[in-house]
Amino acid sequence: MVVNIFGADPFAEANADNAGAGSKEYVHIRVQQRNGRKSLTTVQGLKKEYSKSKILKDLKKEFCCNGTVVDDSELGQVIQLQGDQRKNVSAFLIQAGIVKKDQIKIHGF
Repeated sequence: MVVNIFGADPFAEANADNAGAGSKEYVHIRVQQRNGRKSLTTVQGLKKEYSKSKILKDLKKEFCCNGTVVDDSELGQVIQLQGDQRKNVSAFLIQAGIVKKDQIKIHGF
């Protein structure tokens, strides 16, 4: 039995509805294991209008850790922090009004 003889995509309408959700820009917070118990938290995807150095300064003061802003050719500017600061960073970004909760993706472990 031949179904869909006309070649129309039955899911085209559903995919059109999801196009807006897929284009939403997310802030990705990742943790990377270094050596032993040491880890590194990276924050990527913040809008260009925000000053990464000022955000980093507040993050370092708030969480008592060191960090830096790294320029990446593909990802743009990425904030790196010492230690596993995933939950702290996400709470800080939401509380400061920089991003909404549904715009944050937390990766790792």
